[in-house]
Amino acid sequence: MGDLLGIVDIFVIGSGTSKRQVRTMIEEVNLRLGRRGRKPLRTEGLDTGEWVLADYGDLVVHIFQTGARDFYALDRLWGDAPRLQWAPDPRD
Repeated sequence: MGDLLGIVDIFVIGSGTSKRQVRTMIEEVNLRLGRRGRKPLRTEGLDTGEWVLADYGDLVVHIFQTGARDFYALDRLWGDAPRLQWAPDPRD
């Protein structure tokens, strides 16, 4: 993303099926990154739970409800960005 956007290196895009699931997912992201000393600079959208964004500076995490993910289509908007393969960290 850094070459395309210039202000962030990595976007993580995920989706859940309900407000509760979206909030739980972003809480888990915050917990796991917090264990590594990373705290979000800001978090937006927790009140509605339709699209929650956690900004870590070089990393931005987007968690959508399924309908909102389809509507905003970030996957298509940033379709030219290189994709990274994800594997769980064995420390988690």
